Parts: sequence; structure tokens; C-alpha cells
Amino acid sequence: MSAPLHLHIYLHHPVLQTVRAGKLGFINRLTGLLKSRGWQIEVHKSGDQARAQAPRRPGYALFNMEKPTHPQALTFRLAYHYPFWRLERMAERWRWPVARARFDPARLDPEAARDFAARLCKRVLPGPEPRQGDHVLIPLQGRIRQQRSFQTMSPIEMIETVARTGRPAVATLHPNETYDDADRAALHALSDRFPNLTIGGDTVSLLRDCAFVVAQNSAVAFNGYILGKPAVLFGQVDFHHIALNVAELGAEEALARAPQHRPDFAAYLDWFLRQGSLNMMAPDADERLLEAMRTGGWPV
Repeated sequence: MSAPLHLHIYLHHPVLQTVRAGKLGFINRLTGLLKSRGWQIEVHKSGDQARAQAPRRPGYALFNMEKPTHPQALTFRLAYHYPFWRLERMAERWRWPVARARFDPARLDPEAARDFAARLCKRVLPGPEPRQGDHVLIPLQGRIRQQRSFQTMSPIEMIETVARTGRPAVATLHPNETYDDADRAALHALSDRFPNLTIGGDTVSLLRDCAFVVAQNSAVAFNGYILGKPAVLFGQVDFHHIALNVAELGAEEALARAPQHRPDFAAYLDWFLRQGSLNMMAPDADERLLEAMRTGGWPV
């Protein structure tokens, strides 16, 4: 009789508590499929030491939104909204297969796509009808004074680029990021120089009534699609297909096109989420999850 296969799952709080309480449906489904095939599952608190030990542990590994540590490890991440997930070999969203796939709205059923997008909007972003306002929303993430490898410029430089257009612009801070004194000084210096620029505000309210979204690769830009808001992206991400990409067009051209940019948002949401992700509510969820594990190299 062959020895059982092992899966080590590495998680940070609060996801760790959720999984240990048996309340994360994606993990429940994944581990249920593996246990039925004789696998043994262990859940660990992630961190530097745990990640260093992971390649030396027998079997396979799973991380949440972290870079896999060895060839038999995968990472999982919510595809922006439940019940849609990704199970991938790498953590960088812009390197995922969906990011490299071609989006062709002509191959989709337009009525089904509209119905899906309408239900999604009602569920995840309920509220009054979106309004086409004048302001540009700039949702910030972290490290705003640093240009990282996936970015065309630093977030601070991105804000200045938008402010120079003269359009009203609002840059909002991420609630889960830490901004130091130097970050805040840089933001206030920009707002002093550009009277059309405001720092801070309620991102969700501003999104509903903005003209368009400018971001590096913030999920707020994806939520903008749900409300019919065009996006200008200064960084790489998985949902770039219907955005205006600064790396391709240049900042000036992308920002100039944005107010009139009207891609097929409904078709894209249908393609990206319902057809292109792991939909845990779909009738074939188990089959698609098993196929994702096989694609990732797990013997299931």
C-alpha cells in the first residue's frame, strides 16, 4: 500500500482562524477532495520560519496570496469576489494564465453576460445607479514613494501625472496599508501644488460617481468595471484586458482616452469571473478544482 500524500497549508491571521474553524468554503472543498483520495492535511501559521521550512517538509504546499516556496507548492487567492477563486503556480497576478489569455467579447452570449453582471453588481456593490461625475478616483495601495518592478512609475508620480491634466482628482488611502510621515508629506506637497487634487475620502462612494479610475493594480479598478467605470492602469495585473494600459499607450494618451472609453464591461466580467475562475457555486466546481490542481502539478 502506497504512503499517503501530504498537503501543508500555510496561512496568516485572520484566514488561519477561519480555516481552522471550518468556515472557508474554498479550503473545505479543496481539502475534502484530497481527503477522499487519501491525502493527509496539515494547517500551519505562515511566516518567515514556516516558509523556510516548507521545502523540507514532505509532500505538497498551499499558500494564500504568497509566493510558493518550491515546485510542489501552489497559491490561492479570491478572484475579487466570492464565490470566485484562483489556484496558481505563482503569486504575481500579471503572470497568471488569465492575464495572458485573449478576451473576445464576440464569443460570449451578450444577454447571459448582462444578466450575470447585473446580479453581481446588485450583490457586491448595491446602491443607487452610478453617475458619470467629473472626478478621477486614484485608489492607493502601499509603498507609494517606490516604483516596483510591475509599475511604470511610483504611485506618487502617478498621482502627479493625473493632477497635471487639470481634472478634479481624489487619491484615497488603503485602509490596510501603513503610510509613514514621508508618505504623508509627499501627498500633502502634491495637494498644495495642485488645487484640483484632494487626498482622502470614502473610496466606495467616490467610485460610484467618478469619471474613471486610475490605479497601479488596485482591486478598486476591477470594482469600477462592475459599475461601468473605465480604468487606466499604471501597473501590471490580471484584469488588464479592457483597461487603458500606460505601459502600452503612455500616460498622456491613456488618460486622454479614458473619459470616452466604453469597453464591454458585462462581457468581460462574465468571461473573467464566471467562465475564467474557479466558481465554487458552479455545478462543475469539483471537476474544475481538480483540474486546477492537476495543472499545478498535484497528483489527484
